[in-house]
Amino acid sequence: MSLYSPSSPHFHADNSVTQVMLKVLVALVPGIALYVVFFGFGIIFNILLAVITALGCEAIMLKLRKRPVLPFLYDGSALVTAVLLAISIPSIAPWWIIFIGVAFAIVIAKHLYGGLGYNPFNPAMVGYAMLLISYPKEMTNWALTISNTNNYLGPWDSLLVFLKDKHGFDGISGATPLDYLKTQLNLDMTIAEAMQHSSFGLLGGSGFEWISLAFLAGGIWLIKQKIINWHIPVSFLASLFIIALIFYFIDSDRYASPVFHIISGASILGAFFIATDPVSAATTVRGRIIYGAGIGVLIYVIRTWGGYPDAVAFAVLLMNMCAPTIDYYTKPKPYGH
Repeated sequence: MSLYSPSSPHFHADNSVTQVMLKVLVALVPGIALYVVFFGFGIIFNILLAVITALGCEAIMLKLRKRPVLPFLYDGSALVTAVLLAISIPSIAPWWIIFIGVAFAIVIAKHLYGGLGYNPFNPAMVGYAMLLISYPKEMTNWALTISNTNNYLGPWDSLLVFLKDKHGFDGISGATPLDYLKTQLNLDMTIAEAMQHSSFGLLGGSGFEWISLAFLAGGIWLIKQKIINWHIPVSFLASLFIIALIFYFIDSDRYASPVFHIISGASILGAFFIATDPVSAATTVRGRIIYGAGIGVLIYVIRTWGGYPDAVAFAVLLMNMCAPTIDYYTKPKPYGH
């Protein structure tokens, strides 16, 4: 009697790269929908141009590298990079900002390192950091929420702003709550005084707090779908919460509450959708926890004492550099060793 066993692997993965990327995009939909509700339709134009630019640059680079085009276009990785970068850019940014940022992310941060699976840095965050350093005015000029302005940007108005025709819309923009709070603290105002401004909501930035909760729901769904592991998001948010809580107890007039840090800015988006990038993040279990905790601490340090009010992109990129070393020192022992 002979026992036949096929060659390994014996189990087929439930998710292909395309399925994983599509589920990530689906998880982003609630947050994007609320973004439209609070800040207008500009985000839709950002996403459309970002997707077109990403697919075009992806096809050109694949041709230049003599790789098959359609299989890589269908894997969805370029789409995810485009959407993540588009929703990180102000909805009233001019079209060329989106084009430059996405092209840089796909061509420089992804393909010049060898393409999907070889890039050491998160491409979307590389594109965002480049834009923030090169064009700080355009990247820090955000649309006001519907509660702060009567000029809600519908589809047509958003298109005019997108094409850089801002005639009649001078009163629609301002700093983000994180940026405004940092500026007022530098002017010796207290947290309580600064948060009387209309850009703040119940617990965080007006509008941003609800968008963050929508991204939280999408992130939890990704964990339930086993697209991402819980280690990085939980350690990321826990470390940010703990360090913010410590300084809040030390001086609540100078340091914002931990809840404010969690639901304002891109903290939740970063925890579930950016830091969990399987290529540029740590891969071991202990490594993921250290990696996520490091991002949370760096975000607080840069927000509080650095020059950038949000800091998610820079914190992620700094920990991307540390990921190989973290994996090296946290790899599990071989069975039986």
